[in-house]
Amino acid sequence: MNAFEPLASLAAEILPHALEPSEDGAHDLSHLQRVWHNARTLQAEEGGDLEVLLAAVLLHDCVAVEKNSPLRSQASRLAAEKASTVLANLNWPEARISAVTHAIEAHSFSANITPTTLEARLMQDADRLDSLGMLGVARTFYTAGRMGSALYDPHDPEARERDYDDKRFCLDHFQTKLLHLADGFQTAAGQRLARIRHQRLKGFMEQFKEEIGVA
Repeated sequence: MNAFEPLASLAAEILPHALEPSEDGAHDLSHLQRVWHNARTLQAEEGGDLEVLLAAVLLHDCVAVEKNSPLRSQASRLAAEKASTVLANLNWPEARISAVTHAIEAHSFSANITPTTLEARLMQDADRLDSLGMLGVARTFYTAGRMGSALYDPHDPEARERDYDDKRFCLDHFQTKLLHLADGFQTAAGQRLARIRHQRLKGFMEQFKEEIGVA
């Protein structure tokens, strides 16, 4: 079964533009497949335009910007601009292009843009679900390894006498971002799934700390 059902033909048109060459395995084809799975799950309960949602999912990372780049906060805007060109070349109407680009711009945590449409709310929730639960754990440690971060501060793993620094210590990222994500979900379905994955994150943290001797 095609991972982008029930819109496999539309996905085939958009996918060639979805990903720039990159070694980032946290933002690859499998990420797009997972976000689409999340989006379909949410849309089944909340409604919304599936075609707009698929285009937003496929193109939300179409400009590759590393986590440690000074352009990181602009990544969603850059992706939205490229997405607009891609969809215009595919003869999408301007109003539907605008719906997609807003969903892309508003999905980003760092951009801090409030989603104003149902599709944008669904897109944001679908993408953030992939940063929670066991996938959130896996992606966080994977990214930390790529960025050259340590697993945790051996002198102060829980940052009791220092500021959190998730650029240096992977474990800090749970406190600076991941454990706050569940509070910001936009839809009722998203909130329910986020609470489940949030508890998995907390469980991982507790077990991790026990195994390094600080629990």
